[in-house]
Amino acid sequence: MVIHRYLLHNDQIRDSAGQMLIPGQLGLLSGWGVFSTIRVVNSVLFAFERHWDRMTHDAKLMHVPFPTDPAALESALLRLVDANQTPNCTMRVVVVRNRGGFWEGPGVSRPYDLIALTADTNDWSRAVGLGVVANGRHAASPFAGTKILSWAANLTWYEQAHMDGFDEVVLLNERGEVSECTSANIFAAFGNQVATPPLASGCLPGITRHVLLHDCPIAGYSVEEHMLTLADLSRADQVFITSTTRGLLCVEHIEGIVVNNRGNARQVLDRAFCDYLDRYVADVRNRRAAA
Repeated sequence: MVIHRYLLHNDQIRDSAGQMLIPGQLGLLSGWGVFSTIRVVNSVLFAFERHWDRMTHDAKLMHVPFPTDPAALESALLRLVDANQTPNCTMRVVVVRNRGGFWEGPGVSRPYDLIALTADTNDWSRAVGLGVVANGRHAASPFAGTKILSWAANLTWYEQAHMDGFDEVVLLNERGEVSECTSANIFAAFGNQVATPPLASGCLPGITRHVLLHDCPIAGYSVEEHMLTLADLSRADQVFITSTTRGLLCVEHIEGIVVNNRGNARQVLDRAFCDYLDRYVADVRNRRAAA
């Protein structure tokens, strides 16, 4: 993704070509910070409150100073959307820790820096192929499931997947269980029963994952957390991945196993998710109009 011209740096809209950050900011050198990727639809930050909750939780766990006013942050992020004239886009929100630890430089006065960027929403393919990475997640770690700036391992696995002819990878945990992909959750449908790995697998609590589990029930279908193995993915009727930018994307093949494409659970859940998103956006816009 190529970012748009303007970004949000703390409370100011700045030109992305300008110099704002300094090497002495601790989090820039060590990846000490948290982030989230938000889908922007008709100038509405979809599921903003869920992104706020997750970032707040992760920041506390990782000792990253964090803003305290969600309304002020939402307002600032919307100013960025307006500045870039991109009511429909993808947004990255980053909070970088600046102080403490080793290699803190001079001239750093703020405990953290807030950075937000927008980019055009990527046009993903309709189906993906997945490689497999053993021991890609450590489920027993107290930091499992946190969305932090130390993302190099994920980027390397993602790049290697493309070098190997895949689109993404399935990351297994230390027990050999399916956890997630580098930037997506994974689901498997068995008839009308749909399963996704529990957080105990080491996966990240994705926003789309949460909506499917809790916010858009569908008559005749169940969506629940269950431990999954590669053997389970092989016998499933459908396998798909989910993320803020991808929505619900069909898995066409997985390295070393056969993937079926039977039934229409993914399609049904996709329609339900899109309906939920439309209602969410409409509700927010109606509340703004009434304010």
